[in-house]
Amino acid sequence: MTHTIIHGFELTRDETIVELKTRARLYRHVKTGAQVLSLENDDENKVFGVSFRTPPADSTGVAHILEHSVLGGSQKYPLKEPFVQLLKGSLHTFLNAFTSPDKTTYPVASTNLKDFYNLIEVYLDAVFHPLLTPHHLDQEGWHYELEDPEAPLAYRGVVFNEMKGVYSSPDAILGRAAMQGLFPENSYGYDYGGDPRVIPQLTYEQFVAFHRRYYHPSNALFFFYGDDDPLRRLEILDAVLCEFEPAPPADIPPVHPPFAQPRKMTVPFGVDGESGLSRKSMVNVSWALPEIADPSLRMALSVLSYAVIGAPASPLRKALVDSGLGEDVMGGASGSIRQPIFSVVMKGIAGADAEKVERLILETLEKLSSEGIDPEMVEAAINSIEFSLRENNTGSYPRGLSLFMRALQNWNYGRDPLELLRYETPLAVVKRRIAADPDFLGRLIRIYLLDNPHRLTVLAEPDPTYNQRLAEEERRKLDAAKAAMTPEALQRIVENTRALKERQQRPDAPEELAKLPTLKLSDLERTNKPIPLAVSELADGGALLYHDLFTNGILYLNLGFDLSRVPQELLPYAPFLGRALLEMGTEREDYVKFSQRIDRKTGGVWWSDYVSEIRGQEKPAARFFVSAKATVAQVPDLLDILREMLLTVRLDDRERFRQIALKTKARWEASLIPSGHAYVRSRLQAGLTTAGWADEQLDGIEGLFFVRKLVEQVEQDWPSVLEKLEAVRRALLGRQNLVVNVTLDADNWTTVQPQLLAFVQELPKATQTGAEWRAPLANNDEGLAIPAQVNYVGKGGSLYALGYTYHGSIHVINNFIRTEWLWNKVRAEGGAYGAFVSFGKQSGVYSFLSYRDPNLERTLAIYDQTAEMLRTVELNEDELTKNIIGAIGDVDAYQLPDAKGFTSMARWLIGETDEMRQQMREEILATTVADFRRLGEALAELNRRARVVVMGSPDALNNLNSDGRRLRMTKVM
Repeated sequence: MTHTIIHGFELTRDETIVELKTRARLYRHVKTGAQVLSLENDDENKVFGVSFRTPPADSTGVAHILEHSVLGGSQKYPLKEPFVQLLKGSLHTFLNAFTSPDKTTYPVASTNLKDFYNLIEVYLDAVFHPLLTPHHLDQEGWHYELEDPEAPLAYRGVVFNEMKGVYSSPDAILGRAAMQGLFPENSYGYDYGGDPRVIPQLTYEQFVAFHRRYYHPSNALFFFYGDDDPLRRLEILDAVLCEFEPAPPADIPPVHPPFAQPRKMTVPFGVDGESGLSRKSMVNVSWALPEIADPSLRMALSVLSYAVIGAPASPLRKALVDSGLGEDVMGGASGSIRQPIFSVVMKGIAGADAEKVERLILETLEKLSSEGIDPEMVEAAINSIEFSLRENNTGSYPRGLSLFMRALQNWNYGRDPLELLRYETPLAVVKRRIAADPDFLGRLIRIYLLDNPHRLTVLAEPDPTYNQRLAEEERRKLDAAKAAMTPEALQRIVENTRALKERQQRPDAPEELAKLPTLKLSDLERTNKPIPLAVSELADGGALLYHDLFTNGILYLNLGFDLSRVPQELLPYAPFLGRALLEMGTEREDYVKFSQRIDRKTGGVWWSDYVSEIRGQEKPAARFFVSAKATVAQVPDLLDILREMLLTVRLDDRERFRQIALKTKARWEASLIPSGHAYVRSRLQAGLTTAGWADEQLDGIEGLFFVRKLVEQVEQDWPSVLEKLEAVRRALLGRQNLVVNVTLDADNWTTVQPQLLAFVQELPKATQTGAEWRAPLANNDEGLAIPAQVNYVGKGGSLYALGYTYHGSIHVINNFIRTEWLWNKVRAEGGAYGAFVSFGKQSGVYSFLSYRDPNLERTLAIYDQTAEMLRTVELNEDELTKNIIGAIGDVDAYQLPDAKGFTSMARWLIGETDEMRQQMREEILATTVADFRRLGEALAELNRRARVVVMGSPDALNNLNSDGRRLRMTKVM
């Protein structure tokens, strides 16, 4: 068979994926063997990516450090941070990179074609021709830092500090131990992200050699998706690949030999103090499955996973929760590496109960295998998976990127990348097998779990001395290293520290910046794209908001109840009412059957809260949402479910509510270290506005303190808790001031509207009215103590209280502060993983935040220096244009239809009109350096009045206080 060569590529397959309305073509680059998956469709959100197989041979994190470093300058673009320049001045809808256990992936996305090609050009030069100087390893990986030969030696590096943050999270410690323990004899037995204790073993020679070995076209998998020219894709790639000679691709990680018998291991994690350790352990029971190439079998295992543990009503989850052995359960199947893993995790157990948990897991699986799974649970699993596949709703994540990552689950291991993109046939096969053979799923449990000896049980136990021991071990290593150095070697480290800082502080030359492909202001739309909105009145002061958008026959519905009706003292109970609505059952069905019905008959039902300031008003916009999605054919079932939920939910099952409260507490505590910056921001805002205070009660540190007390109250005074829940229900779940938000196309809306209006009329009037919230706003500086090896540093205040008047230029200036000033000062020079600035247009709250930061006082000083920087900064026209483009990119963030509908409603709730948004856009486009100066003056005044909130270890916070700060200390964990 003769293949036509197109731009250096031969076509190897050309097929249509009907489910995705997509033409898929696979190509092979003739010279290098590089593979390309080219997906052609009408999606304007175009995606490009390249992935390299990068199996680690140790835990130095070399693949992870390299992922950071290749984006730090290349032959064609010899800048300090081309990646940051793209972040600053692109219309990208996605721009990042991922390190995975056996691959490294570089994806970009944009709806603007010129921007898309610019992103591809920079990324291709980055991965194939990076500069990779020793300073790149120093900054992104690790280096010895020493400014004075007499001072103590220190480790610094972005990935080093990032992974210190990871190793402060008990969940991450448990998950990594399980992965490495399941596969001790292949590359999955190493930490691909890097173990902070091992990262300093990485040499520059190893660093460069890893790139040379794996970052080659012969080891590359390229991906395109969207409505761009499919032949241009090949032309762009060949222009880069043609200069390379063929090389052997990296080996596929081998299938691990199965264990002869199950194994066990125990790992520690850090906590502060000895109190309450009896129920802080966690256990993970995991199985490594054999390699599974059959897409129908993979689909069957997905159905099995959901049915067994994936939903609140799933029998294994229920058995573990009902046992009372722990606080939270999670788990299921994961297929992101060559061998799928099935895991079950229980948190909040007593360490001595780990064997009981393991025994209960096995006994429950044995029962399910022999007696079968409830057919309604299986139906719920199938419908949930099928709805998700057909909806293809990836949130803010580009759809094409989701498909790329799915294809790699086969492609990275030499299997067919198209198989996992098609779901109709595998789904149909699974449905037929289950219908014809009731024992089908039970046999899968037997084969892949019960009779599979490749099982590992990991117990993670709290250790109050763990973090201290790590710090002491690090100090000993550093002291020993320094003691072994000659004065000349120490001087070289001092000089390298100085040289690295000089490099970090040195601006890029204008002629080098000019080489980077960029957009012009003329490439930008001058007007906003409005979201369709029709508003009509409902009875009792309510409103119906309708958005005529194509949703592929899916109704997206938000019922927004008036949260301001809830009395101030009862506000923290509102989220628990939300959880109860979904997880307590109704007068007709217990929570198992009700949960199954939601999954069988809809695309999902969920609750959320929304609180926002309204500019110029004291009272915030506050809503409690019950949201849902369903096909138009499912709408009658959906409305029946919502009616039953809102009118007849059972709140009086004490044991079930206790389980919900324990699970909530466990998940809240687990999120503290991974999301420390978000909690710091919430805490800052809680002291500045009523909406910030309310949000802190619902979702912040105060909410965590509340749920801990709630668990005790459920045990000690359940009637009081029940009465408060009932009071919140009476205040909240009524049709007064109800906002109903609908996103659906016009033809289907004519069918749905009368059903929905009839449903609304059946809702009762709320019978309790809350008093106006009078928030006790704190104004002190605060330290939040957690057992972490890194810090989260925040400082903020209200610009409006200082007389600042909102102007759209602030978005441009913030883009510059984030991607230039904070990136260089806090991340590159300071070694923090991230640094941010945020501004609330409605509240006027301006805040600085850092993420996984080794510093405290230094970072706060940089925040304070921002004002003077803005007052003196010199920006040329190109730099200003870049930041304007980045700000417009944020304003025009790509959204799927359901997100557009919700966004439009949120704007309506706070009174933000299309005219106001257009004025904002025009102010962004007209930004000048004078606007930077004006904001600098406002921030100089803010420096004197802003609050400081920092989260970190008790030692770090105490050191900050000893340096002259006056932090009120709050122990969080």
